[in-house]
Amino acid sequence: MGICISVGYSDIHEAPDEVHENVIIFEANKVANGTTRRLGSVYSKQGSKGLNQDAATLYQGYGMEGGVFCGVFDGHGRNGHVVSKMVNGRLSSLLLSQKNALANGNGIQNHVNTEDDHSATNQNFQNWKEAIVSGFKVMDKEVKLQDNLDCFSSGTTAVVVLKQGEDLVIANLGDSRAILGTICDGEISAIQLTEDLKPGLPTEADRIRRCNGRVFALKEPHIQRVWLPNEDSPGLAMSRAFGDFMLKDHGIIAVPDISYHRLTSNNQFIVLASDGVWDVLSNNEVASIVWTAYSEEAAAKAVVEAATAEWKKKYPSSKVDDCTAVCLFLHETNSATS
Repeated sequence: MGICISVGYSDIHEAPDEVHENVIIFEANKVANGTTRRLGSVYSKQGSKGLNQDAATLYQGYGMEGGVFCGVFDGHGRNGHVVSKMVNGRLSSLLLSQKNALANGNGIQNHVNTEDDHSATNQNFQNWKEAIVSGFKVMDKEVKLQDNLDCFSSGTTAVVVLKQGEDLVIANLGDSRAILGTICDGEISAIQLTEDLKPGLPTEADRIRRCNGRVFALKEPHIQRVWLPNEDSPGLAMSRAFGDFMLKDHGIIAVPDISYHRLTSNNQFIVLASDGVWDVLSNNEVASIVWTAYSEEAAAKAVVEAATAEWKKKYPSSKVDDCTAVCLFLHETNSATS
């Protein structure tokens, strides 16, 4: 079953063009006849563990003409599906409002000419970085303050890419991932834009242990998890997340890792996906699937279906994880469609 779980969107400032339950699509690329030209796709498929806890957004026309917001959110815990859908419905507007407030407060323009002014590019990135850090903090607080929502041991990851002209701002919280498909010597390859933020990373483990959290593998020797100081619970397999307030005093933070990337003509597309995809497919495998997809609209589904098939092949006795992907093409056509 693909694309399941319903959610409300009352916090979104404008109505999305499409809502496929846990997937939101905003479109603003109008061509001459008034129709919409979609340059990407979103797809989410429930695994065999129960409710689909993934959610995703593709928002074209975000913040400026040609601007795009992409986000993938992978929930975990008993109420993880609620948290991921809440963040999916709120974060894009929250980040933009934080950025606009910062720009107005500093007396600067939102739309700078990044090609002519390197210092303006750097300033714009710093403004986005400050807005993202602030927005993620507010988002985590809003999750905590929700009535009738227990997030003590539930939460969600978040991987977000903001495209503003030729500039990418990437924010990552947890172990979902973003890649950039790039042509090199006539072949498509992947550049990884984010680092999977897991407890096994030395810098992440050091922070957790300084806060008296414990990091070790228990039943699965290849998976490092986070545990309370004096109790073998909850065993969180990521080091940053929204929610998970049981561990917020023990090293789990909602501060994203933020980076900048300048696009070139060789860059062809961006893919964001939950860890259900990356657990079974490599970066280059995903890039190849996207590049050979029938169309931009079919690319995300092709990635998810390939990951689901690979789960059944590699781990026939294991439950298939939820799989979600967002694909954003950076040019009008790719090699498959042309």
